[in-house]
Amino acid sequence: MLDGVDTLLGATQSYDLHVEISLKFFKAPLSFDALTNKISSGQQISVTRLDFLISNIALRRSDGTWLTQLNRFAYVSAREGHQSFRVNNIPTDTYDQIRFNIGVPSAENHADPSTLAPDHPLNPNVNGLHWSWQGGYIFLAIEGDWLRANGQRSGYSYHLANDPLLMTVALPIILDLQEDKELSITLDIAKVFSEKHPITLSDDSTSTHSRVGDRLAIQLRENVEHAFSVKAIRPLQPKPLISRTPNKIEMAATATPYRFTISRSFPQPNLPLDNPLTEEGVALGRRLFSETQLSINNTQSCRSCHHSESMFTESRRYSVGAEGQIGTRNAMPLFNLAWRKSFFWDGRSPTLRDQVLRPIEDPLEMHETLEHVVKKLAVTTDKTTTPYPVMFARVFGTPEITSDRLARALEQFLLTQVSYHSKFDRSLLGETTLTDEEKRGFELFHTEYDPRRGQFGADCFHCHGGPLFQSQSFANNGLDTEAKDVGRLTVTGRAGDKGKFAVPSLRNIARTAPYMHDGRFSTLEEVVTHYMTGVQPSSTLDPNLAKHPLGGLALSAADQRALIAFLNTLTDTSEKFLKSNPSK
Repeated sequence: MLDGVDTLLGATQSYDLHVEISLKFFKAPLSFDALTNKISSGQQISVTRLDFLISNIALRRSDGTWLTQLNRFAYVSAREGHQSFRVNNIPTDTYDQIRFNIGVPSAENHADPSTLAPDHPLNPNVNGLHWSWQGGYIFLAIEGDWLRANGQRSGYSYHLANDPLLMTVALPIILDLQEDKELSITLDIAKVFSEKHPITLSDDSTSTHSRVGDRLAIQLRENVEHAFSVKAIRPLQPKPLISRTPNKIEMAATATPYRFTISRSFPQPNLPLDNPLTEEGVALGRRLFSETQLSINNTQSCRSCHHSESMFTESRRYSVGAEGQIGTRNAMPLFNLAWRKSFFWDGRSPTLRDQVLRPIEDPLEMHETLEHVVKKLAVTTDKTTTPYPVMFARVFGTPEITSDRLARALEQFLLTQVSYHSKFDRSLLGETTLTDEEKRGFELFHTEYDPRRGQFGADCFHCHGGPLFQSQSFANNGLDTEAKDVGRLTVTGRAGDKGKFAVPSLRNIARTAPYMHDGRFSTLEEVVTHYMTGVQPSSTLDPNLAKHPLGGLALSAADQRALIAFLNTLTDTSEKFLKSNPSK
């Protein structure tokens, strides 16, 4: 509390406040990814990531009392366009100040995030800002590149976190709330680097993870608190109504609900509400996954390139299509998809239901039409199996086969491929113990590489953190100076996404070779060697790699072996991933 009395009062009439965060750099709008922003030290920087959490939003009345919106949280991911949130049901009144925290109060910061709803701003799968095994949240993450005096690019990564670094922003406003309003707040990134404590980038100031006594983190905290300002307050303009037909739930009345089980450490997944999981739906999807009639010449199924015994991937560098076509990327593993927000290496499919249909019509894969697939499935004459119309009726209530129902069944099956039965998971339950070498690998995995501060880790957690050992982001991990495959760029059209690909889970990594989007590495030893000596500089190299010494890390041979030993503990040993078992 700053001053006055904190209260939460009801009112007979209330309105909503839509808050929009805009970004600028001094007087100009911030352009992400561009190495053209000059800070007060005269250095040029780019911003490639700006994510933060907001909490404890409050409004001060003109009489000095505060209206608090307790347990209100918001997540902002500015580069990805998530820059607004709404505060609902505010009593009509006149307010002269808004106050909020950047970060999370202590109680929520140390609570168990696995209990949060799938769409809650603090769900780790929503924000990607949880410290995972260390506990607590990153309050604000800002990353990018900076230009050295010799013209060489390097990276910086500032992660502000821990209870003492909770930031408070208080801004004067003139808000007469007699209708829904929009509040536009500006965050000036130039002030983050220069407002109260000018920041000069050097090898000693390229990163902070807010450890106790970290002077740089304290300076950035104070800079951030003074970097916000009110841009405008205006009546909330109603957005044009977009006519959408709501997705209909199709489920047979006799279908049996499927018991979806996950690790207690996993965040809650956002399962599709319009496609409830059923035993019959999963069984149908499992059979369709092995169905060769999905291809143009009835020779190839989904399982042809995604073998369950290899965590639904294959040992080839590139998959071969139904007619002998050679693909351009390595087949991705298909497990824990319930926690993914986009699909394919470049993220071009926003949903799993969309993704499962694309290989059918892809000329390099099955090269069939959905219309023809539906016709083939409807007239299946194999006397040894249950006819598809009968199975579709058990799932959806009627025997009609459509491409949408085909996608829904495949979606159900793939969503149930949940992997959390590894030696590492059993060690968390106290059922086994990691060896000293594996424990050393775990420590290396979750420790930053920052020799200037006595940290000599492998820095894996930045991209592969949390119990899922993955993130929702796309990253350039330094495979090539000039990308042969532009990756995410083909989807977004943004130059800053060139050479970026989806960050995969490292669970079951020992069984999903070859590695990378193009399958260029055959062994884990080759992968680790890449991060030790093979990282190539480029304009879109991830800042958490760009801030390392040129070429990569300098871990000892023993530490490299320990890291691989830990990665081997992430292998799921449950039966469903050990053999192919299509249902008939």
